[in-house]
Amino acid sequence: MIKRLKYHEIDFGKYEKCLLESEQYKYSAEKSYLDITSKKNWELLVYNDYEAVMPVPYIKKMGLKIVVNPKLCQQLGIFSESDSVEINDLFLKYFEKKYRIWYYAFNDKNGFSKHLNQRKNFMILPDLYENVQKKYSPKRKRKLRLDPEVLEESQISNDVNFEEAKAFIENNMVGADKKSDLTDFIRIFEAFYREGLLQFCAFYYQKKMINLIAMHVSSQSVTLLGTFNDKNFVKLSGASVLIDHAIKNYIETRIFDFEGSEIPSVEEFFRGFRPELRPYSVIQNSKKKLVKKILFLS
Repeated sequence: MIKRLKYHEIDFGKYEKCLLESEQYKYSAEKSYLDITSKKNWELLVYNDYEAVMPVPYIKKMGLKIVVNPKLCQQLGIFSESDSVEINDLFLKYFEKKYRIWYYAFNDKNGFSKHLNQRKNFMILPDLYENVQKKYSPKRKRKLRLDPEVLEESQISNDVNFEEAKAFIENNMVGADKKSDLTDFIRIFEAFYREGLLQFCAFYYQKKMINLIAMHVSSQSVTLLGTFNDKNFVKLSGASVLIDHAIKNYIETRIFDFEGSEIPSVEEFFRGFRPELRPYSVIQNSKKKLVKKILFLS
């Protein structure tokens, strides 16, 4: 039996236990992460007594709840001790019947009896750095061999403060649709940073920051939440150097999650590190279909 719980009705102790012990664990489904990204606008579907759970984030439009994954929250879905197509199908049937869904992403372990659209994610599983580095593409290896002059004039910092990072992001972010998107990204980054969950790593050339990466660090994974580059210094390959540096620091004990991309040039860049492809299922409805669903459920 599936129950629908509002935020204040959730037993967060049972929820976190189910999540942490699940086969499908994702850092993005942790309460602390979801509370920040969704501003606590999420509820929960529960199978029996927290045998399986499915967090459902939403926004409000004209007083109606519209399901949409928050920014920087790539995958959610169903979490259980072992993934079950039978149980997942129950969640999916309930979810599609009861909710107005704009965009929702399941996790890469969730299987269903019916086909759902797929998106791509890339990750490197824990291993010795030497084994991981050997697999890099020839092009990526070339990019990591910096000229002696660049080596002499450059440095990496793992301890970039938030204000410095914020100024660089505001000046160099691409892909945000509008000013409100940038504001949301900065809000989320700051909240993670204040909680000690976000690390900024920067590449400096001639004492000037030219590349920055933002990583969410948990006990099980390191996730690349953003890569920001000064377009005047693209040829120096600082972004490649930073990601390789982060992989070297963390890969023996944690998954390195690239978070995927639907942009071909970014996908090509990530593939140069030879990560594993981990597709995940999504439900995405056009505004026209969403309006029909709103009218049906109203």
